[in-house]
Amino acid sequence: MHDAPIEFFNRYTGHIETERVYGEAWLRWTLQNPFGKLALHLFAKRPLFAAWYGWQMSRPATCAKIAPFIAQFGLDAGEFVKRPQDFTSFNDFFFRALKPSARPVDADPRAVIFPADGRHLGFANAAQASGVFVKGQRFDIDALLGDTALAARFRGGALVFSRLCPVDYHRFHFPVAGTPSETQLLNGPLFSVNPLALRRNLANLWENRRWLTRIETANLGTVLMLEIGATNVGSAVQTFRASAPMEKGSEKGFFQFGGSATATLFEPGRVRLSDDLLTHSRECRELYARVGDRMALGV
Repeated sequence: MHDAPIEFFNRYTGHIETERVYGEAWLRWTLQNPFGKLALHLFAKRPLFAAWYGWQMSRPATCAKIAPFIAQFGLDAGEFVKRPQDFTSFNDFFFRALKPSARPVDADPRAVIFPADGRHLGFANAAQASGVFVKGQRFDIDALLGDTALAARFRGGALVFSRLCPVDYHRFHFPVAGTPSETQLLNGPLFSVNPLALRRNLANLWENRRWLTRIETANLGTVLMLEIGATNVGSAVQTFRASAPMEKGSEKGFFQFGGSATATLFEPGRVRLSDDLLTHSRECRELYARVGDRMALGV
């Protein structure tokens, strides 16, 4: 079960697909091999390692990796703001900007959008969020938010967890219109958030380094958005301005090299998650969808 292939439902093809894991051999080594586990705990989980690896991926020589990566994973270079040959490093390519036309935002005023490209799990009641990646695992909202009083406000509300793979567009956006707070850092290690790791220890999601922002909205109350770091992702760069009104779909920031995740939480009774998101989440299966597409409706 822990090492089974990672399957997800692709909203656009209508099919269940198997994920191609970038760096899978290394990931499995750190999870299954005793020496790999030791390396993970001594080095790979540490922010200093992420900073070093980020520096490596920012060297000009890494530009040679870009064209093979685009070809291997079938990326559409026509979506990029920069041409592939204009990136200054692999990291520059990794957090690339896209043309606005590549990710149109659902225009329905009631629509709440996915904050990032990726594979998503959604739960109508965060307090009852179970079967996360494997049957029986439950989300710990108190630990995720690091604030028992804040968790009490959101425990019965909807929760969406969005996982970004290294092949995905790595900028994240506001799922709703509203006024964001300053971002609060909740420090921690940097374990993998790939399902191969989360099947073994879901607590990576609430123990890893996280960035929490509160978004005050006109019709949906307070919405919480967290960016969750992971192995080789020591920083989430916030590009928005706190206390300034933001439109739905506006850029919030970007992750530097590696896979990573976001979590979006709503107060009880504020939204209804999309049917396909709920259906596949009940089967412990992620839904692939892109930023700007609908993940819920306000009620």
